[in-house]
Amino acid sequence: MQGSNSPNLSDNYPFSRELLPKTAYLVGGAVRDRILGRTREYLDLDFVLPSDAVKVARKIAKHYKAGFVLLDPQRQIARVVFPEATVDFAQQSGESIETDLYRRDFTVNAIAYNPHTQEIVDPLQGCADLEQRTIRMISPANLQDDPLRLMRAYRQAAQLNFTIETDTQIAIRSLASHITEVAAERVRVEINYLLLSSQGTPWITRAWQDNLLASFFKFATSESFAKLTAVDDAAVKLAENWQQLGVKLQEYVRDTVKTTWLSIAKLACLVNPDPEVAEIELQKLTYSRAEIKGVTTALKLFPQLKLSQMSLREQYFFFQQAGFVFPATAVLAVGHDILVEAIAPLIDRYLNPDDLVSHPTPLLSGKELILALQIPASPLLGKLLAEIAVAQVEGKISTSAEAIAFARQLLES
Repeated sequence: MQGSNSPNLSDNYPFSRELLPKTAYLVGGAVRDRILGRTREYLDLDFVLPSDAVKVARKIAKHYKAGFVLLDPQRQIARVVFPEATVDFAQQSGESIETDLYRRDFTVNAIAYNPHTQEIVDPLQGCADLEQRTIRMISPANLQDDPLRLMRAYRQAAQLNFTIETDTQIAIRSLASHITEVAAERVRVEINYLLLSSQGTPWITRAWQDNLLASFFKFATSESFAKLTAVDDAAVKLAENWQQLGVKLQEYVRDTVKTTWLSIAKLACLVNPDPEVAEIELQKLTYSRAEIKGVTTALKLFPQLKLSQMSLREQYFFFQQAGFVFPATAVLAVGHDILVEAIAPLIDRYLNPDDLVSHPTPLLSGKELILALQIPASPLLGKLLAEIAVAQVEGKISTSAEAIAFARQLLES
């Protein structure tokens, strides 16, 4: 233990440390990140208590009118949710904090800090591994206890810009088959993290080479993973030319789905190029409908961008299918060697909110067309509205009266 020279790691808790028992310890990523000087906008704190973990969590939640979630009544784990932080409280595993730390995944995550005494407990020399920027396992048995830890080694190496120590790498390879014991959604979270930025690309590639991903991406090849780098490079190139497109690539698919459009394009490199087969693969990995639609739409549409010239009509229908998925489709195309110059006109259209080809403003509604032509609501109505929109972008019509006359002519012919 080190006391007086330890850094103060408790200066920004969302609650008073006086509410914690004297034997409480902050553990895991929060300690590691503070020693490294890494800061986060949203705090994620883990405390280990020798007893009454749920009782203490409930008391703190009540005191601050914060959210309370009982995560595991058997193992006594509870969560308190503040506006800027999530705080987990867990019952100590074993007779002492040292015993608890010996059951963790990597040495850099097995450092504990007492907020009352400012003592650091580091029985596995995690601080030394932080200095050496090394991910080192505590034991192969600990990795096997929760095989998701095998994937976490790569995620943390990417996150911290660390290397994985040789014996740890060997152990991961030997235990790789155990990853199939882990629920698919837990693996998906780790995959998503590695797809988020170019920093994760070499590590997700290494995870595949070490046989951790073969059962999840059955059709992936070394070429598939080379394409991830190509898509990362394409994103940089497109953002240099169109800053707004670069911003859109970093936007989430939805507020509730924390996957970026760039990640969607990269995911499309790893699945079967046939959208229907890809859909089944992604369903098994428990991706959401929005994410699956993003990937399958990009896979379906990006080959169309190989066409040297698309007519206004073809462009209109392309944008109708692409919608929000256009940024992912564009970066996937450039990652597959389609020239930036070839798709530049389409990017300009997409980024112009007043462009009628990519963002059509209907001259009239379906209801207005039904009333004007005295026709029933049917698939024919959709076809007429599409033809009106195409005629509008081709400059053949520009008013609702002309649209009605045009539709009437189509019906008669």
